[in-house]
Amino acid sequence: MILMTLAACDNGGEGSRKQGYAAVEELKSERIGVLLGSTHDRYAASHFPQAQIFQYKSPSDMVVAVKSGKVDAAIYSSAELEELMRQQQDIGIIGKSLYSTMLAMAFHKGDDELRTSFNRFLASIKQNGVYDDMSTRWTKTGNHEMPVIPESKPATGTLVVGMVHDMGFPFITVQNNRLVGFNVEMLDRFGVFVGRKIEYVSLDFGSLIAALESRKIDMIGSVISITPERAKSVDFSDPYYEEQAKVFALKKNIAGAIPETDKKSDGNILTRFLSGTAESFQSNIIQENRWRLIVRGLWVTVVISFLSTLFGTVLGGAVCFLRMSNNVFFRSFARAYISVMRGTPVLVVLMLIFYVVFASVNIDPVVVAVFAFGMNFAAYAAEIYRAGIEGIDRGQREAGIAMGFSRTETFRHIIIPQTVMRILPVYKGEFISLVKMTSIVGYIAVQDLTKASDIIRSRTFDAFFPIIMVAVLYYFISWTLLLFIGYLEKTINPRFKRRTVPQQA
Repeated sequence: MILMTLAACDNGGEGSRKQGYAAVEELKSERIGVLLGSTHDRYAASHFPQAQIFQYKSPSDMVVAVKSGKVDAAIYSSAELEELMRQQQDIGIIGKSLYSTMLAMAFHKGDDELRTSFNRFLASIKQNGVYDDMSTRWTKTGNHEMPVIPESKPATGTLVVGMVHDMGFPFITVQNNRLVGFNVEMLDRFGVFVGRKIEYVSLDFGSLIAALESRKIDMIGSVISITPERAKSVDFSDPYYEEQAKVFALKKNIAGAIPETDKKSDGNILTRFLSGTAESFQSNIIQENRWRLIVRGLWVTVVISFLSTLFGTVLGGAVCFLRMSNNVFFRSFARAYISVMRGTPVLVVLMLIFYVVFASVNIDPVVVAVFAFGMNFAAYAAEIYRAGIEGIDRGQREAGIAMGFSRTETFRHIIIPQTVMRILPVYKGEFISLVKMTSIVGYIAVQDLTKASDIIRSRTFDAFFPIIMVAVLYYFISWTLLLFIGYLEKTINPRFKRRTVPQQA
């Protein structure tokens, strides 16, 4: 597989790694990776004050950082590490466990009914042996098949559960385009227990509690540890699993570990490159039909881009009208809107609208994304329109009125056509910028092209192929849109029309 060829060029901390790490204490001044917002994050900050702590949004990013040499070691949970070491044989454990934590489901503060129902369900599966069977299959034997869970009665409602889709086996991951794992099976069984259909929402780990507090989800079903600080914001169920926190690194950097021998490929550099590319294509695209994730993410990205631009174009026209109005209040409002939207990062706008403005509204995150990106685009579009309109010589307005046109007809037939021709090049650039900005919609549980890439990387730990693939697809989207707008630009340009009209004999 094409993976981390630049790792050999990273010499950071090489002196301390020559003999390999024999104990966790030797990492006190090294580079340590942690999952953002996890208990590992806080532990590393308090126990390794001299170390460089690198925080990652997803476990796959953290693993890739270790494999590429961006960090010397990382902290993760024991059950996930056992599964990881089955897949990545160049990974090993340093020393003993750091500490243990209890995992539990999290609920809204005061939602005692749902929490009590889950506690009753957990007690029942522990008593009838279902829990032990699940634990054996997922955490001990490595059985990754989801069983068929019979429904005793039709579901009468929906239970929205926040999950980190790329947490990894044995708890949560995507396999054959569906969520599987210990937590997924347990929650599916819980849905049958309470007679409600489980709807899983993909979130970053750091957004789980915020989504729960804003009631975007009914409960957190992802792997989350019980801590006193978190207990101030959410109510935890009874614990369902105990995990150990451990430090892992590449075996070649661990004292006493036997590193995997490098597999030497036959043939020249081109042959090895083509062979590696074919293997990466197989594992990232063909295997488990992962191409479907890419197709679905591509469609979501295109829909958000198109609808956001359409909404922003219309809203931008309205803001431009207010900005050029003779009414002082309208002008001031438009100036303030443009200033705030242009001065605020679009990610902040996206998060505010999703978690604050629509906090109590059950709304599709795609609609929120269209609304947020459209509002941001409108601020830039309004100024583009204004610059184009004010760039038209005033004499043309006067000439139109002198010819018998009304002010509205003059604006429609004389000013707008010239304005459109002037602003299209700049408008085209803003349109492409919006398409690229949509890559952040994963923060509000939208599975776009970038999120699909993250899910694939969580299964393959290939940093090269998924990222390059997504970059190519974004370029393809931008290139297609540029062609379309370029064609539109030519069709409305009178000079181009004159050149294409055949001359009479």
